[in-house]
Amino acid sequence: MRYWWVNQNQTYRHELAGGYLWSPKRNRDGGRNPFYESMREVAPGDIIFSFKDTRIVAIGVAQSHCWESPKPAEFGVAGQYWENVGWKVRVQFTPLLHQLRPKDHIDVLRSELPGKYAPLQSNGNGLQGIYLTEVSEPLAEVLGGLIGPEARLITMPRVSTIPAHPESAAARAADDLDYWEHKLEQLVVADTSVPETEKEAIIRARRGQGLFKQRVLRLETQCRITGVDKVDHLVASHCKPWRDSSNEERLNGENGLLLTPTIDHLFDRGFIGFEDSGDLIVSPVAHRQSLQRMGVETGHVVNVGGFTQGQRRFLDFHRTSVLLRAVR
Repeated sequence: MRYWWVNQNQTYRHELAGGYLWSPKRNRDGGRNPFYESMREVAPGDIIFSFKDTRIVAIGVAQSHCWESPKPAEFGVAGQYWENVGWKVRVQFTPLLHQLRPKDHIDVLRSELPGKYAPLQSNGNGLQGIYLTEVSEPLAEVLGGLIGPEARLITMPRVSTIPAHPESAAARAADDLDYWEHKLEQLVVADTSVPETEKEAIIRARRGQGLFKQRVLRLETQCRITGVDKVDHLVASHCKPWRDSSNEERLNGENGLLLTPTIDHLFDRGFIGFEDSGDLIVSPVAHRQSLQRMGVETGHVVNVGGFTQGQRRFLDFHRTSVLLRAVR
C-alpha cells in the first residue's frame, strides 16, 4: 500500500461526487509532468489524502489502476486548457467531519516532508503546481493521527477487501475510449477543410484498415507477437493512438504495426508495449494468464525485431502515454 496527496481545488466537487481522479497526460506545452505521471502508479488499496482550500477534506481508497479516459465533461471551464484524453483512477472517497488544516500543524509535519515533490511548502502553504504526489508512510501516519479516529475508520477496514482486478477498469476504459473516438470521428466528418476521400481514409484508419493499413504493409509483413502473416487476419495498429494523433499521423505508415485483433487490443489499451530494441514490455497491470492464452509469452524476454526510426518515435509516445504502469 502507498499513500498519495491530491490537490483538488478546481475539480474536487466533480471528482468526489463521481468517485474518481482525472488528470491530463502532459502539460500544456507537451512536457511531462511528474504529478500526472503519478496517476500511473496508483494501485487498488492505496490511500489518497484530498486537499482543498488549505484543508484535507476527504480520504480516498483507490479502487483501480489508471486507464486512458476522456476529460470529464462536468469539468467545464475548469479544464478548458487541458488535453482531451488523460488518466483516470476510480477512488472511493469519504468526506471528513474533522477537516485538517496542515498549516496549523506544520511544526509537526515539516520534518516528514520530502525534499522533492513535497505536497506542502515548509511554511505549511499548499503548492498550486502539484496534482498528485506520493507521501511517505511516516507522513501519512502523522496526518492520520492529526485527523483522528475518522482516518483509521476509513483506511483500515477497507484496504484488504478491495478487489485488485484491472479487468473492471479495462472494461470502463473501452467504453470511455470508444465513446471519445466516436466523437472525434464526428469532428472529422464535420471538418470542411478535409477532402471527402481523406475523411474516409482517416476514419478507416481508426479500425486499422484502408490506406493506413496499405502504408503499414510496406514496413510490416506479419504480427509481431503471433507471427500470423495472412493479411485478412491482421489490423494495422497505431503506436500513437488514433485518438491522440493528428490527421497526418493517423495515416502515417510508420505509426503502425501489423497485429492480430487480440494483440491490437492489448497494445491499444496499454497492456503491452515495445522497447526500441524490440523487447516486449508487459504491463504490471496485465493479467498474465489471459495474455498467455492470447499468445503472449510472459515467462521470458521476447524480442519482436527491429523498428524504423519513425516507428521508434511513435513507440516512445506509446511507452510514455499509453503503456500502463504500477511501480510498487
